[in-house]
Amino acid sequence: MYNGMLDRRTLLVGRTPAEEAVSLFNTAEQQQLQKVAPLAVRMRPKTLDEFVGQEHFLGPGKLLRRMLQADRLSSAVFYGPPGTGKTTLGHVIAHHTQAEFYQVNASGAGVRQVRDVLGQARALLGSNGRRTVLFVDELHRFNRAQQDVLLGDVEDGVVILLGATTQNPFFAINSPLLSRSQIFQFEPLTDEQIEVLLRRALADQQRGLGAYDVQIAQEALDHLAAMSDGDARRALTALEVGVRSQLQELTAGGKASGPIRFDLEVAAESIQRKAIRYDGTGDEHYDAASALIKSMRGSDPDAAVYWLACMLEAGEDPRFIARRIAICAAEDVGNADPLALLLASAAVQVSEFVGMPECQLPLAQAAIYIACAEKSNASAMAIWQAVKDVKAGRTQPVPRHLRDANYRGAAQLGHGQGYQYPHDSKEGFVAQEYLGVDKCYYQPTDRGREARMAESLAKFRQLRRPQAAATDSKGNPP
Repeated sequence: MYNGMLDRRTLLVGRTPAEEAVSLFNTAEQQQLQKVAPLAVRMRPKTLDEFVGQEHFLGPGKLLRRMLQADRLSSAVFYGPPGTGKTTLGHVIAHHTQAEFYQVNASGAGVRQVRDVLGQARALLGSNGRRTVLFVDELHRFNRAQQDVLLGDVEDGVVILLGATTQNPFFAINSPLLSRSQIFQFEPLTDEQIEVLLRRALADQQRGLGAYDVQIAQEALDHLAAMSDGDARRALTALEVGVRSQLQELTAGGKASGPIRFDLEVAAESIQRKAIRYDGTGDEHYDAASALIKSMRGSDPDAAVYWLACMLEAGEDPRFIARRIAICAAEDVGNADPLALLLASAAVQVSEFVGMPECQLPLAQAAIYIACAEKSNASAMAIWQAVKDVKAGRTQPVPRHLRDANYRGAAQLGHGQGYQYPHDSKEGFVAQEYLGVDKCYYQPTDRGREARMAESLAKFRQLRRPQAAATDSKGNPP
């Protein structure tokens, strides 16, 4: 037997009495495990029609449903947050497919166990042409060497691999194995879908809570659905906690039976705090940071402060958030409103000084200001283009008149000779060369404070390059 085995369809021909006894023992064991299993496990659907959610690939006419209905399943990776049906779909496939089916959990399975399954799959395919489906839960917990063990048999079609993971497969799974698999991304369930599962559990007499007279309020269902945040397992667990805790109260009060009233207060007690899907080192970390920056860049303060709240509530390091806000101020606001960077810098310092929860105030102030500010990425574009030229082209020598002349012997080398001090001029500007080549990196916009900078820069560029008199309104060369 394999640890974590879900369902193993084997050829029953020629079994010995000892094997029959083992089979009966396993059946009894499964029955006992089913009795103590949580509600979320007992209510797992057995057919595709019972499965709720993921219509984008499992709905009528969609790819995975067509593959299962035609019994033409190919290797696949199920990727998504917890409680969205990855393992549940593995159970459905186990009941649906005509292939041999094994399940292992990567956190407890070793290379030897996987090799045994692959060996049996090869023997079964050679003896009667029957294929094997291997479902690996938490596939990301297999290291690279363990994943390589699967590669050959997956490529040859000896085994159909189904891997479930909460980690981004493009980072957690070997590229060769990934290229031979379909990727199905699971989305969090909607509140409506969560409610369907809750009502189904309340009505089911065999697997659910239908044997009890549960009178549940709509607002209680709404609360469980909202607080579970798309996680069906969390919602069903809270429902079972609320029902069974009241059963104990009825028993303790000497009542053999009676209605169980599941109202909003019971729901709130059964699911104390909203589950926020957030991995400080995974996709949620980078996706939330990206959403925060893009909301500020897109001038949406409401979205910016929401994503900021999500990150802070999930326990994100405020210093990481402060750095992202400061970068956005420099990159996306720039000289259109230089005060944005000053405010972001102050938010960085105050956040470091006061910590949570007070630092949410300067962070929110800075994020909202940046979102509402005039935008210009002209400074960012200038440095990016300059860096590109430095990396790709020949490094320009510093013009002699700009070189350091503050040491003995500099005059002999001609360093600093011919340099004109701009402040000696009445205008505070002298037309002289500073780069040595004709390049225009900074192209200011006509937004915010940068518009006034553009006017001054146009004048300076015309004075510095009188031969390029035909310039545009921003002083850019033709």
